Amino acid sequence: MASVPRGDIDILAKAKRALPSDYAPSEDETYMSDAQMNYFRVLLLEWKKSILEASVGTLQSLQDGPIREPDLNDRASSETDWGIELRTRDRQRKLIAKIDSALRRIDEGEYGWCEVTGDPIGINRLIARPIATMTVEAQQAHERREKISRDD
Repeated sequence: MASVPRGDIDILAKAKRALPSDYAPSEDETYMSDAQMNYFRVLLLEWKKSILEASVGTLQSLQDGPIREPDLNDRASSETDWGIELRTRDRQRKLIAKIDSALRRIDEGEYGWCEVTGDPIGINRLIARPIATMTVEAQQAHERREKISRDD
């Protein structure tokens, strides 16, 4: 399965800490009940908010001006760091689109159901990856097909 970058995990953990502690979804209750849907809506909104807050620092640094390191090695190192930071922000921009898509699925009553099989994705998977659109099995099959088509 696709790996999740460490920074994304930290931001998701921050979003989870911001949730009210009086409720946590469990497999013992009705799947995608109102309480679960509300939990995931709040989680997704907090996750999005955390990503946007993290990007503010990057934007501020970009506005502060160009890199002015006198030493060529220092300048190259700074440019490499900037490249990594900008790639991270681009990945997070794409993640925001996935979060918005998950919020739309909640509004439409489709959240929590596999887009391939129609089966429940599972509470534990959604807690770990709230933007999941497929069950673990469907995701693994999708990735195997992707790998085969890449290898051809």
